[in-house]
Amino acid sequence: MGQASVEIGALLRGARCAKRLTQAQVGAACGYSASAVSRIEAGKLRLDWPSLLRFAAFLEIPLDQLRASAVPDTAAIATVAAGCRSQEEDEVRRRELLTGALAAGATAVVGTGPASAADAPDELEVSLFRLPDASPVPMTRLVAQVAAARQAFCATEYDRLRQVLPGLISSAEATRDVLTGRAREEANVAVARAYVLAAELATKQHSDAAWVAADRALSAARSSGVPVAVGEAARVLAIAMRRSGRPTAAVHLLTKEAAELDASRDLTGAVRTTLLLTGAYSAATGRDRHTALSLLGEAEQEADRRQAVPGLFTVEATRTQVDVYRIGVLNVLGTPDEAVDVAAGLDVSRMPTAERRARAWTDLARMWEALGDGRRTFAALRQVEREAPQEVRRPALRALTTGLLYGPTRIEGVREFAVRTGALAG
Repeated sequence: MGQASVEIGALLRGARCAKRLTQAQVGAACGYSASAVSRIEAGKLRLDWPSLLRFAAFLEIPLDQLRASAVPDTAAIATVAAGCRSQEEDEVRRRELLTGALAAGATAVVGTGPASAADAPDELEVSLFRLPDASPVPMTRLVAQVAAARQAFCATEYDRLRQVLPGLISSAEATRDVLTGRAREEANVAVARAYVLAAELATKQHSDAAWVAADRALSAARSSGVPVAVGEAARVLAIAMRRSGRPTAAVHLLTKEAAELDASRDLTGAVRTTLLLTGAYSAATGRDRHTALSLLGEAEQEADRRQAVPGLFTVEATRTQVDVYRIGVLNVLGTPDEAVDVAAGLDVSRMPTAERRARAWTDLARMWEALGDGRRTFAALRQVEREAPQEVRRPALRALTTGLLYGPTRIEGVREFAVRTGALAG
């Protein structure tokens, strides 16, 4: 996708967040699924001019601002706009485009012919369907490789993780397939954790591959019979469900899996706490304030009752983590003012990994953005960059940066930051 698509996506996301609408709500109003809106906002799906006008009208985006973001594609937009189709004709055209994109994606996956760059599925999605050949490896080596991949994720080394994941998954599956009994169960844990990492990475990239990876993770985890692995996999699957516009189903899955974990034991209890936190955020996404705050309260009690358990997969069951989730939940519920006191007592340095610290600063940036404090928003974004340079280039973070660029307050250093992080072409 060209820079214009990224700029337009950021503009749409900023307007949606300003109105405190979900992707599902915007999609329903404009004739798209929540998943499609996610891809539009990430710059992965390009809108034609009539469809873009519908989004702009619904989100009350001024036309001059819309044209400014679409400047690189002006010729293409003008061509489409000159022959404005009726709504019925536009729906027909959308179905044709969708059919063509699916066909192109299938072609790319099975390798029967070329696909255009615009229609090809993303790199991670393709790699999950075309895993490289691999031979079994000793379990000690496999466990070490999975641990190294987890460390890369926690250090936000996403480019390196993207390169090693396909081979790691293939090795894990090849190893699992030649084993039996307890050894096979242990290998299934490694398979599940490799796929959980793939799902986490895909979620960061707003990639539909998250669904595939999460589903495979949960299948392998259930085959292992290890409750912790099942909980980890259920969490990433629920996130994929939530991002596709199904927050209620995500909450149901998370609370069901949490109920099956033993809260009295440190490890399973800690995983249970992470499921409650993800459930709280999912409930908030569905505008269910009561359930969101109730699950947060339960998670807080769980975290206060036990010692911190180090080495959990990507989320720690600590009071600091609960506070970060509370800020995120209150942001999503549209009451960021209620999060200010929580933020005042938050010590981000207590978060154990760069990925989690970057996530905390991201939630703080969103809180200040919603409160109209551009300078504090920018300060939080700069903290994200210090913790995790690759994290700040994610579409969601670039959208926050773009919002500061076009916001009412002129902030020194924002334009340079936007160029450096890919939110604005240099």
